Amino acid sequence: MTDAGRKDAPENAPSLEERLKRLEEIVRSLEAADLDMDAALGLFEEGVEHVRGAEATLRVAELKVEELLGPEEDSNLRPLEEAPE
Repeated sequence: MTDAGRKDAPENAPSLEERLKRLEEIVRSLEAADLDMDAALGLFEEGVEHVRGAEATLRVAELKVEELLGPEEDSNLRPLEEAPE
């Protein structure tokens, strides 16, 4: 699913893959340590925006999966954190 296909995504919002790629670029730039404080802060701020956008995209995908699987009481699924019996 692309962000462009979602009803609630802004028309020019980056896809999850684009966000992750940009986050990798930001991390590499910040690790290079040759940035001044303002540039580093700007990149950090952009990174936070991409993380929040990615989280929102994943929340929508999770809700869609839950919707497709049906009501919880009809499911034999368990949270990943739970130890198998």
